[in-house]
Amino acid sequence: MSAAVELDDVSCDFGRFRAVDHVNVAVKPGEFFSFLGPSGCGKTTILRMISGFTNPSEGIIRIGGKDVRGRRPNQRPTALIFQNLALFPLMPVWENIAFGLEVRGEDKARRRAKAEELLRLVDLPGAEDKMIGQLSGGQRQRVAIARALAVEPQVMLLDEPLSALDLKLRQHMRAELRAIQKRTGVTFIYITHDQGEALAMSDRVGVMSQGRLQQVADPREIYNSPVNGFVASFVGEMNILKGEVEQVADGFASFATPHGTFRARLAGDARGAPVKLYIRPEHMVLGADDGGENAVPVTIGDIAFEGNFITVSATTDTGAQLTAELRNDGVARLPEGGARMAMRFDSQRAMILPDETARG
Repeated sequence: MSAAVELDDVSCDFGRFRAVDHVNVAVKPGEFFSFLGPSGCGKTTILRMISGFTNPSEGIIRIGGKDVRGRRPNQRPTALIFQNLALFPLMPVWENIAFGLEVRGEDKARRRAKAEELLRLVDLPGAEDKMIGQLSGGQRQRVAIARALAVEPQVMLLDEPLSALDLKLRQHMRAELRAIQKRTGVTFIYITHDQGEALAMSDRVGVMSQGRLQQVADPREIYNSPVNGFVASFVGEMNILKGEVEQVADGFASFATPHGTFRARLAGDARGAPVKLYIRPEHMVLGADDGGENAVPVTIGDIAFEGNFITVSATTDTGAQLTAELRNDGVARLPEGGARMAMRFDSQRAMILPDETARG
């Protein structure tokens, strides 16, 4: 069983501070939905309001179409996995998993059988009698997930559960979480500040800043077609140029900057607003400084080898910093530091976006 979760014009105030500001979003049944944003943007407050630990100041929250205002956490069809997991160190694994069933009055044999079934589901068969201290970080994550699933929630709420893990284990657990969600069909609502996690796991992502929901879309659209400068620069790296829009035609515009005039896609709501030009480093191409459309003359600076790609930093004649990301495929030719070159970009790959980060 899974349920939809709807936030209808939801706000949350702590004294004079507005943590969540008129958020509207509908999470579909069985969807893996992530709220992505920096610390303090309101994403954890949203999770606490859905789970019932915090009450909204305004608006309505519905789970499975039912208004849950006034219902305590244990009266909602949700399960919350905290960042610190909150496992019981003096209980064996199976008792940790079955704790919620014990509270409900299930007999021991049934609790044990359910725990063993869930351990198989999260790929930890045979671990039922181990103590929590005997498990690795990734195994503890799986036990926390199994414990949450034991009470058969319709909605699973996860508050940055992978943040304490090292990079390799985090990447592995991302795949595991996604696989578990697919197997169970439970609605997952995931909170993270890590854009890699959100893009890799989610069906859709909601990007937040200063309490406001900036954009909701699937990961590809969030990355390739951000709606404003905050989303563009928070989700991935960006080269950013200041300037002004000149001629506009067929969804493109000429953009005049101190480095030259360039052609790029114009966001539909960017007309008349302060705007900047955004180009991702992987869309920058290094070449000879011989002019041409969308070419920025630069002096090559640092060259950083990062394994599967190489980052080339450069400085424009006016002192702006730009970067190009080259694949380490054995074909790319690396420039020398101090060389004069040009960084070029395709107008289809560059975006003129409103320079707004949150509140207008």
